[in-house]
Amino acid sequence: MVTTPMPLPDSRTEPDGSAVVRVLSYNIRSLRDDTEALARVIRACAPDLVCLQEAPRFFRWRKAAARLAAMTDLVILSGGATAAGPLLLCSLRATVERTEDVLLPLTPGLHRRGLATAVVRIARARLGVVSCHLSLQREERLAQAGMLLERVEAMDVPHAVVAGDLNDVPEGPAFRQLAGSLQDCRTARPWGGELTFPPAAPRKRIDAVFATDGVEVLGCGVPADLPGVTGADLRAATDHLPVLAALRVPATG
Repeated sequence: MVTTPMPLPDSRTEPDGSAVVRVLSYNIRSLRDDTEALARVIRACAPDLVCLQEAPRFFRWRKAAARLAAMTDLVILSGGATAAGPLLLCSLRATVERTEDVLLPLTPGLHRRGLATAVVRIARARLGVVSCHLSLQREERLAQAGMLLERVEAMDVPHAVVAGDLNDVPEGPAFRQLAGSLQDCRTARPWGGELTFPPAAPRKRIDAVFATDGVEVLGCGVPADLPGVTGADLRAATDHLPVLAALRVPATG
């Protein structure tokens, strides 16, 4: 389903110091696809905060992450191999307060998972940010959803946004656990497309953006009609579609 009644709001600072923040979530498949197309998609989304999954983790991974940041006019915030794949980028609009890469418990025989986290200020809004990529295995994925919520609570911030590849659908237990404690931004204010995987003929919504109560969701979904981006670009960039949200984050003093 596609719901695009109006353009997604642009980034801006409100007179009261609150901030409209554009948040992008995107699984980039270790940059194994068309990096130029990927950069075009990210730039066209004009994000303030980017939560990536499957960032490069091995040989010269920092150089690859830095190149992507430069290609998209963004800077590296945290994550990468040190978070087992999740990576955070941001625009110069964000002032960084602190960052932390978190490795989740390793289940023998399965991939290591982690969280890239940061606390930033945009205008007078203070916001925690988490990029996540949950397990393919049902029981581990559910446990990781619980640990993710615990980490958000431990960040001790007035507002937070969580985004990532959940490897679960909205009816699944891990997705439902997150949506029970956080706002599922797509459900709160549908905008754009709904399904995120695979890009050529999407059948599932396994990528999502969540926000804590108090954050106003202005729209969330898979962007359509991005300037300078074709359908071929979206299919060539990686094996997921991006999820873009516009959020109004209250001022916090």
